[in-house]
Amino acid sequence: MNKIIPTLFISSFLLFKCERSKERSPQLISANQMKELLERDSVQLIDVRTAEEFYKGHIKNARNIDFFSADFDLKMAALDNSKPLILYCRSGRRSAKSVLKLSDKDYVFIYDLEGGIIQWIFEGNQIVK
Repeated sequence: MNKIIPTLFISSFLLFKCERSKERSPQLISANQMKELLERDSVQLIDVRTAEEFYKGHIKNARNIDFFSADFDLKMAALDNSKPLILYCRSGRRSAKSVLKLSDKDYVFIYDLEGGIIQWIFEGNQIVK
């Protein structure tokens, strides 16, 4: 009986820890899923394209943090890690690389827009200039 309680406690802890790590693992999301997140959650929308690409057109309320900039890591570290983070780029490559860089950080949720802004526009969603 004395061994059962510690075993249950450890098992519960490990199960909880596994569930929490699943919650925190970056998720690839569709444009429709992103629209839902933007409508209902307080999220940080980050465009990791260059400033030139950003000013040609971006998703409303996005903040530009250029993946190739020397201060990318510093700017990303300044974000509020208690709020969900959505990353996107042109096609999904830079945002996927950004997710890899950030996956060991302590963000609540990290989402990556599948297909980037190209897919966003292809599905009929608006951008601002």
